Amino acid sequence: MLLRGVRPYGEGQPVDVLIRDGVIAEIGRKLATTCAQTRDCGGLIALPGLVDLHTHLREPGREDAETIETGSAAAALGGYTAIFAMANTDPVSDTAVLVEHIWRRGQDIGLTDVHPVGAVTVGLAGERLAELGGMAHSAAKVRIFSDDGFCVSDPLLMRRALEYCTALGAVVAQHAEDPRLTIGSQAHEGEIAARLGLAGWPATAEETIIARDCLLAQAAGARLHICHVSAAGSVDILRWAHGRGTAVSAEVTPHHLLLTDDRLHSYDPVNKVNPPLRTAADTATLRAALAEGVIDCVATDHAPHADHDKNCEWAAARTGMLGMQTALPVVAATMLAENLLDWRGIARVMSERPAAIANLPDQGRPIAVGEPATLVLVDPDVPWLVRGSESASLATNTPFEGMRFPVRVITTMLRGRVTADEGRTADQRKVIPAP
Repeated sequence: MLLRGVRPYGEGQPVDVLIRDGVIAEIGRKLATTCAQTRDCGGLIALPGLVDLHTHLREPGREDAETIETGSAAAALGGYTAIFAMANTDPVSDTAVLVEHIWRRGQDIGLTDVHPVGAVTVGLAGERLAELGGMAHSAAKVRIFSDDGFCVSDPLLMRRALEYCTALGAVVAQHAEDPRLTIGSQAHEGEIAARLGLAGWPATAEETIIARDCLLAQAAGARLHICHVSAAGSVDILRWAHGRGTAVSAEVTPHHLLLTDDRLHSYDPVNKVNPPLRTAADTATLRAALAEGVIDCVATDHAPHADHDKNCEWAAARTGMLGMQTALPVVAATMLAENLLDWRGIARVMSERPAAIANLPDQGRPIAVGEPATLVLVDPDVPWLVRGSESASLATNTPFEGMRFPVRVITTMLRGRVTADEGRTADQRKVIPAP
């Protein structure tokens, strides 16, 4: 395949990229070659395929909300070539059998690399460690363990998990929420929650767990990853931990980069998420921390829900938002448009750093000769209007409904194979033949 007129990382003049056997074979101006497929890209921006460390695919157990197939389709349409599926399925992904099932389903579907995240504790109950070694040595080769949805709140259990994962070459991803501080919580603890009569979720519930776990990780010589950082105070703690040499990484979601608790005035449950939307000051701090590198990467926390679980009264509604198809446009709107990151910086936080955190040697690679042709092509000049009903996900719970973003994902390629193209997944893609 020959891609004519792409701009790697949005830099310089357009070039041609020749792909052969799933690998970038040549990059140059006006390449002369005969190919079975030639695509006129017209200056589209080329980035390494995106990597999402935090998704919920719901299969097995809640296939009414999402499946590995529909989640993979949403990922491909969003520019993702590798995603990590959290363990809060039903049954919980806490054994080698379960994680292998998820991994093989992803392989069979083939739209994106699906990597299961193994549970830290049996049944996510926080009482005893799951089969970490069995999952790590399974065909799925689990390298991230998390009880996401729940915090591993027992410090001794968390210490043991960190020690075991160090021996396995894996990382523990912590949902930082002290459960004693968030009983009955419904929204960020602050002025708006008080005015609306919603029980508060204090930022200290996140900050105290991050501080504790950074100390535990440093003592164990372990790698720690913090899920969905949402509070300005958490950034201060991460910066402090980095200064001590702690091997801690962190992610931020697109919705925490853009949305604030001011949206709660509508009582629309689409805005209910865990951790909650916080203040404009928190959002500004998170953006700056991502640009600085204190927060390493963007992860969607893609959380689809069936309509009856989300479209109901606020207190009964489940927490979570769709994220994969909107992530790159939201990051472009919050980071690129504000000159906090350029396209190379976006590649760093949405591809290179998450791939490194997850130890994926064939993802997040530079756009260069000899590297896998795992790419996303982006049109920076076509605004995109978000419609949840047009999502590839089975769910429609996007908080970005009706918003217009400045860029659009056009094509996603996984090792030279087109998995999504102009809003279509692989089985519908348009192929432009060579003249």
